[in-house]
Amino acid sequence: MFRPMRRFRQEISREECIRILKEEKRGVLSVTGENGYPYGMPMNHWYDPEDGKLYFHGAKEGHKHDALRKDNRVSYCVWDAGYRNEGEWALNVNSVVVFGRIRPVTEGEKAERICENLCRKFTEDEEYIRRELRESLARVQCLELTIEHMSGKRVKES
Repeated sequence: MFRPMRRFRQEISREECIRILKEEKRGVLSVTGENGYPYGMPMNHWYDPEDGKLYFHGAKEGHKHDALRKDNRVSYCVWDAGYRNEGEWALNVNSVVVFGRIRPVTEGEKAERICENLCRKFTEDEEYIRRELRESLARVQCLELTIEHMSGKRVKES
């Protein structure tokens, strides 16, 4: 169902893909938007090593949710900060592309755990995390992405 990577020599391992998903904070979630146009949006994510799923949070309504009600198939792309070899201008970047299906999280305790872990990607300030959960959790919709296919690639921008 999913294509094999054409430039297979640049492919990175599943373990490296998971490392990138765990460590990087942001990516672009793409859905099928209005009139069939792709709609990509920057998102924060949390990869749960216990179930191997990606989690997101955001508003309870909007373009994203309208699109997901029509088609829950998505892709999500994440890339690392990259590095330059000494004496070269080109950036070497590792990227991961995930395909899967996404659903709203309706379980309250699970949503709180997701939001807490998303916060922890940005801060360890317990007071801030508790305040955010207390003041914002009721207005947040969490999403769960079940990964159907994942590939990663090392690219040199030259």
